[in-house]
Amino acid sequence: MTRLQLWLLTLLTALGPAIWGSTYIVTTEILPPGRPFIAAFLRCFPAGLMLLLWMRRAPARGDWGRVLILAALNIGVFQALLFIAAYRLPGGLAAVVGAAQPLVVIALAWAMEGKRPVALALIASVAGIAGMGILLLSPQSRWDAWGMAAAILGALCMACGTYLSRRWRSGLPVLAFTGWQLLLGGLMLAPLALWVDPPLDSSLTWSQAGGYAYLCLAGALLSYALWFRGIAVLPPVAVSSLGLLSPITAVILGWLLLGQSMTGASLAGIILVLGSVLTVQWASSRAPS
Repeated sequence: MTRLQLWLLTLLTALGPAIWGSTYIVTTEILPPGRPFIAAFLRCFPAGLMLLLWMRRAPARGDWGRVLILAALNIGVFQALLFIAAYRLPGGLAAVVGAAQPLVVIALAWAMEGKRPVALALIASVAGIAGMGILLLSPQSRWDAWGMAAAILGALCMACGTYLSRRWRSGLPVLAFTGWQLLLGGLMLAPLALWVDPPLDSSLTWSQAGGYAYLCLAGALLSYALWFRGIAVLPPVAVSSLGLLSPITAVILGWLLLGQSMTGASLAGIILVLGSVLTVQWASSRAPS
């Protein structure tokens, strides 16, 4: 793969987190309130079902356990922890904790494969956390023990899922690999959707139905297909750092569409995070495989 092809694939992979960054504005401005697990289920399960009906491929007998673990790490358990953290912590604090994912992936690659960290990627990853803190934290941020635990475990889940998705590459095509994770992860979320959230009723509007359709088709089917395609080719640390684009997109959309304030500190934080992401991509592309 040429460097141009590598950077084009990186841009396509980055579209996934950028799309995820629109989830906040769709959820708060369009969807019915108070139904996070229904939203997560309707986002994942139908997308997985559509992909599998299209691909009609199943994992090999020996791969089922790994696919189930990846579905839990990347979709089911991660989504549940994400919503718990979102309800118990300010969104900024949860995002700063999530920004540590590249460091977790670096640590996993070092522990599991003996790959020493690239110093520049390590420094840039720390800078990304600092930039996220400048952008999103405020003196009024409240610390909740259960929320912090959920945010930390969620970051660990996503980082481990990103790393293991590359390490446990199966013979499945990317779309089938994505579909099984979305389907199984959606099934894990189904009990929470049924028992925790109030049911949807006949007052559901067309715009709300369109919001759910957007989360399913763009927020899951397209974005996760791009994400797992990137994981199959790009270094895990590089892919993980692209996840920082999700809160950045959410902040920019809030500024453009909702009139939320953008201070000089916010702009500095955005620049620092974007610089961190680009530096990690550059350093990872030159590291020995």
